[in-house]
Amino acid sequence: MNSLHYPGYVGERELRVYRPTANGTGVIVLFHGGGFLAGGLDAAAPVAAEMADRLRLAVVTPAYTLASEHPFPAAAEDAYAALTWVSTHSRHERWDSRQMVVAGYEAGGNLAAVAAMMVRDRGGPALLAQVLMAPMLDPSLSARSMHCTSGIERGAAYRAYLPNAADRMHPYAAPAASSRLVGLPPTLILSAVDDPLRDEAEIYGAKLIAAGVTTHVSRLPRIAADAQHLTDVALDAIDAFLAPRLLKKSPA
Repeated sequence: MNSLHYPGYVGERELRVYRPTANGTGVIVLFHGGGFLAGGLDAAAPVAAEMADRLRLAVVTPAYTLASEHPFPAAAEDAYAALTWVSTHSRHERWDSRQMVVAGYEAGGNLAAVAAMMVRDRGGPALLAQVLMAPMLDPSLSARSMHCTSGIERGAAYRAYLPNAADRMHPYAAPAASSRLVGLPPTLILSAVDDPLRDEAEIYGAKLIAAGVTTHVSRLPRIAADAQHLTDVALDAIDAFLAPRLLKKSPA
């Protein structure tokens, strides 16, 4: 694992690079969860390491600005800046920018979805795919599965991240509210049977399909094996989705 830095929205942010033990030229940019208020690179380390080895890809985990430091759009702009850094440093870091995937879990899933919109809107860098795991996509917390929980924790997270009520419908804050989804990369959405976020994730998947985006939605028994590891089923689903899309040729 290497620790590096990239220029974020309000200053330099750390990112860590995990290399696969087997050959692979692609790269996943993985954003950690934590409800925009917590989480970090240490917590993301086990998932990043197992993804690197299982998927045979480099995995980059960027730190991003938490809402307790700066609210929206700081984290979203950090996510875009991290993708730009990964693309522009591809030759030095020996990965193929043509094979860049953005991924995230929970709040990180929000940032992954938002970063995919931003690179489309800003003309790059190009993405091979996006992988959204139990993503937080709807600040309104109105999806039916959210009624099975109090929503207090996520409500507090969104209030901290989006203190300006008008931002709660901005597509870079609320991907589920976006009406412009054409042009996004092929997408894998993983939800779980006991996750209150499952309905908003699956609704977003249906919207992507309606917009013509190649999208696979899977509801798994569980995504996380525990607080720091993905289940084998989740890793298998990601591998099956990405493997046929990855180029076999190394970068020139």
